[in-house]
Amino acid sequence: MDADKIDMTILAELSTNARISQTELSNRMGLSSTAIAPRQRARGRGYITGYQAILALNRFGLNTTVLVRVTLDSQSDEALKLFETGIVKCPSVIRCFLMSGSDDYLFVVLARDIEDFEKIHRTELSCLPRVSRIQSNFALREIVNRAVPPAIFGRQGRYMRR
Repeated sequence: MDADKIDMTILAELSTNARISQTELSNRMGLSSTAIAPRQRARGRGYITGYQAILALNRFGLNTTVLVRVTLDSQSDEALKLFETGIVKCPSVIRCFLMSGSDDYLFVVLARDIEDFEKIHRTELSCLPRVSRIQSNFALREIVNRAVPPAIFGRQGRYMRR
């Protein structure tokens, strides 16, 4: 079953505030709580895969975001599997992507500061298997951080199923 306009509006609301009450959601939508309840459980239809708290990472001292690009010594299945098994075990890595182009992987590391990143580089990243090159870039400031592109919910949302 595809999502209709009401489902998409509910998903848009939940994507910006997953803790919204059913009453508040129904008030915003102009529908009764009874009408909203089954639709709010869109998770069962695969549109919502989970919820998470967004933490103020600076409160934990994590003030430095580092984008790291890695090139492996081989792109064989064995090399990719070994690297991916290793990167999953790195506690400072929060996201990792297999890439097309000149770099094999791009991942995001959170650190307290440059000295902390140096330790992470030495104890976690440089120990990863099959790595031939590591390039690091420090983010100066975050401009956009969205869980979902707003275009999904736009009137002419290019991703919206019809």
